[in-house]
Amino acid sequence: MSEPRIVVIDNHGQFTHLEGRALRDLGVDTEILDNDTDPGDIDADGIVLSGGPSMDRVGRCADYLELDVPVFGICLGLQFIADELGGRVESGDYGGYADVDVRIREEDDPLVGSLAPETRTWASHADEVVEPPEGFAVTADSDVCGVEAMSDTDRDLYGVQWHPEVSHTERGQEVFENFVEICR
Repeated sequence: MSEPRIVVIDNHGQFTHLEGRALRDLGVDTEILDNDTDPGDIDADGIVLSGGPSMDRVGRCADYLELDVPVFGICLGLQFIADELGGRVESGDYGGYADVDVRIREEDDPLVGSLAPETRTWASHADEVVEPPEGFAVTADSDVCGVEAMSDTDRDLYGVQWHPEVSHTERGQEVFENFVEICR
């Protein structure tokens, strides 16, 4: 079976290049694209919406949710999905990056379920999802944040608050492996 093509949409995050590398390390055909790329120019089996500094700089990300391929939002990418689809994002209590112990709430979730019962992550909570959109299940939480991960498996939309692409996150590569499986 050939590997899927997964593009990383660059929302100007400091770790975007590591997301592309994580996918390349899995043998996936991947490319990092600017978030102003015309959706008609995107040929992919899946999309990663990277982290980034500001919801004001997400370019055409709303259009990418309409491409009928699985989408995986990381940090700002997760928050964007929530905000765009009717959830609620607010400022969090913890703005700096820190280790966060995350509890997996849905063991059969295709993105994060394999990490159950818990995993150690690297995350910033300057902003966070406080209410997921309709149709989404909260698949992970922590003492810091009630929505560390969420999924809408019917629409193939997924997201995590933490950064699976950085070395400080335990089993982060496994999250990318799981997304590749979703995209097959």
